[in-house]
Amino acid sequence: MASDEVRYGVIGTGMMGIEHIENLKALEGAVVTALCDTHEPSLAAAQEALSEEATPSVFVDHRDLIDSGTCDAVVIATPNHLHLGPLLDVLDADLHVLVEKPLCTTIDDCLTVVEAGRRHKGIAWVGLEYRYMPPIARLIQEVQRGTIGDLRMLSIREHRFPFLDKVANWNRFSANTGGTLVEKCCHYFDLMNHIVGSRPIRVMASGGQDVNHLDEIYDGKLSDILDNAYVIVEYANGVRTMLDLCMFAEATRNQEEVVAIGDVGKIEALIPDSVVRIGRRGEHWIGGVEEHEIADQRVRYSGFHHGSSYLEHSDLLEAIRSDGEPLVSLEDGLWGVAVGVAAHRSIDQRRPVDISEVLPLP
Repeated sequence: MASDEVRYGVIGTGMMGIEHIENLKALEGAVVTALCDTHEPSLAAAQEALSEEATPSVFVDHRDLIDSGTCDAVVIATPNHLHLGPLLDVLDADLHVLVEKPLCTTIDDCLTVVEAGRRHKGIAWVGLEYRYMPPIARLIQEVQRGTIGDLRMLSIREHRFPFLDKVANWNRFSANTGGTLVEKCCHYFDLMNHIVGSRPIRVMASGGQDVNHLDEIYDGKLSDILDNAYVIVEYANGVRTMLDLCMFAEATRNQEEVVAIGDVGKIEALIPDSVVRIGRRGEHWIGGVEEHEIADQRVRYSGFHHGSSYLEHSDLLEAIRSDGEPLVSLEDGLWGVAVGVAAHRSIDQRRPVDISEVLPLP
């Protein structure tokens, strides 16, 4: 690019939009020049977050922001079911873009975006920042360098608090989110796909809404969002993975635990303890593994995700400056959604679901 400074617009300035703004404020060479939201309190909160920065242009229609000429790149952080329109318009304008997860709430919409992305001349990146959490990044490095031999099993546990309150509590309904296993868990399915390095072929899941939001009614409709599930995914290379999700388990020490097991060892990444444990068969025994405290000194803003969003934005900024490629592509976003959609179908129909049933393969 002609200038080292990259101008960002943020479409959707609720909780996650402001999270992106705070990360961009901490990133040298990034400046937020435009904001867009139809919800006045959200716009006001974003303006307050930027009160010590240059005054951004403000819009209520994303098309006006795109046409304003005030941005080189756009972050889309609208509610999930409102990603498609702004994303297609941004791609058509050839602006660089980071779209929050999930890419879209349906396979059809994801495929539409992927096709549009093939004509797009900028960088299109999906906000799947869990790859960047320092302990998980270390686990990925160790798996890739063969520390545990050939990967055979991967499990991810998230035991956490219920869904947070959002504008009009749009996240209480599967129609808006794509369902819990799309909305929340596309992060984990992306990690599985990335670490395993093969395509998912079959999904088996069990889950329900057993504790949270049972008496919440909006516009006469009862919340239908799942709060717990087990999901098993089988991959073309023979690796098996499992997700253990519970959203009424905030009375815990580590919210996320990622465990990779190979034929010669095991690696665990624990968050927020920020610890990685490594054990090798024949060298370690139960209770006697290596333990490493993990930190990434590059992080200048920790935010909601332990610095991972900052590191992701840093890589995106470098890709923009160098005319590089996205490290988390639209196709990656599609495949994460596909596993979540298959998992919901498996729960609804009480059977294993082949990925080919939800995502037509060439």
